[in-house]
Amino acid sequence: MTSEPGRRERATIAVLALSGMLSSLQFTLMVPALPDVPAALGVSANDASWVVTITLLAGTVGTPIVTRMADMYGRRRLLLICLALLAAGSALAAVGMTFPTVLVGRALQGFSASIVPIGISLMRDSMSRDRAVGGIALMSGTVGIGSALGLPLSGVLGSVGGLAAIFFFSAGAAALFVPLVWRIVPESPVLERERFDLTGALLLSAGLTALLLAISKGFVWGWTSPPILGCALVFVVAIAAWIPLQLRSPSPIVDLRTSLRRQVLLTNVAALFVTFGMFANHLLTTHEARAPIESGAGLGLPTILGGLTMLPSALAMVGLTPVAARMLRRRGGRETLMLGSAIITLAFVFRLLVHDGVVAVVLGAFLVGIGTAFAFAAMPTLISDAVPRDELAAANGLNSLVRSLSGAVTSSLFAMVIASMPWPGSPEFISGDGLAVAFAVTAAATAVGTAIAFFLPRPPRLAQEAAVLA
Repeated sequence: MTSEPGRRERATIAVLALSGMLSSLQFTLMVPALPDVPAALGVSANDASWVVTITLLAGTVGTPIVTRMADMYGRRRLLLICLALLAAGSALAAVGMTFPTVLVGRALQGFSASIVPIGISLMRDSMSRDRAVGGIALMSGTVGIGSALGLPLSGVLGSVGGLAAIFFFSAGAAALFVPLVWRIVPESPVLERERFDLTGALLLSAGLTALLLAISKGFVWGWTSPPILGCALVFVVAIAAWIPLQLRSPSPIVDLRTSLRRQVLLTNVAALFVTFGMFANHLLTTHEARAPIESGAGLGLPTILGGLTMLPSALAMVGLTPVAARMLRRRGGRETLMLGSAIITLAFVFRLLVHDGVVAVVLGAFLVGIGTAFAFAAMPTLISDAVPRDELAAANGLNSLVRSLSGAVTSSLFAMVIASMPWPGSPEFISGDGLAVAFAVTAAATAVGTAIAFFLPRPPRLAQEAAVLA
């Protein structure tokens, strides 16, 4: 018979994972709908891109600050605030349906990016290690699962009720999860009551905002334009002031000494390259699905069917989470991350060589999903095993920040490849040669991630076994 604590832990995992999936949906739900924004809100195509950029910006800037507050003031409390902001922002966008209200609503949605790292820390803090490993693997995987499912779901919702339906869906789902989290998820003990570093938060916000604007808008504004150069200057000055402040602060936003530990540092660097592969999979698969057959790099599918090509990849991430959790228990995070990254690399080599037809495209995306399941399961476990309990949320928040930056870099590079190697028939689509370059670059990037994972320290037990065999 199942014990009451066991049922409670499973319910906690389910609620947190579904909340994480909802937060991840926000970063791709609007991507397929972006062409409809100019007509719906009466703005130019260039202005419409801010509907996506503002969410990424708010999520990236807010995550390290919100997760640090979670460690100080209560993790469930900040999780509930994030869900409430997601519900309020979605409702504002759905009801207002003007460009200003949609921008404000999308910015509020962006703060939900903190749900995943906070959820990971809640699991690690309130469950047995065996149960937590599986839950954390699933929670981390929701970043890939949710972002993959957002592509087909956007098409379905948009066809039913346009942009408003997308926002109403998010508002309703977030409002549902608020009482579920309150009722089911236990609060972690408040582990630290130091004074919040407001100056550090402001400097970090300024630096990250400037960096994200430079990355996401550099191609549009021009890499040597005054706005981009100004952003670069703001980033350098803000971070140069922020680093010594964090080293002196008794309660820093980001504990740089902890972040420079070998296991934490290498995991975050590997995450940058591995996440590049996940986001490239989203972008390249949907682009292949929608691009005209005549381009030599597409299937010519309508938007809804094009989004469905990512469904098997999302299912792979869900289905393989228990397998990844078992490998984590038996082999540790290092081997699990190496395996996942290596699978992603080989998947993109396959996509480089074989990408003709629906089956090849779906199979290639599916293989990337398999690798993502293992890699994303490993990263939060590696981070959590290397940091103090009172920094769990902040440390995983930094890992989420790295993944968000990787997504911004991926999108910017993808836009550059399309612009430099377009299909002559339509400049919005990539040529066959450009697609091959994108696959090759992505395979190289994830191979670097695999190599970095190799240098992670082995778990003590496995290191002792290796020494005996030697």
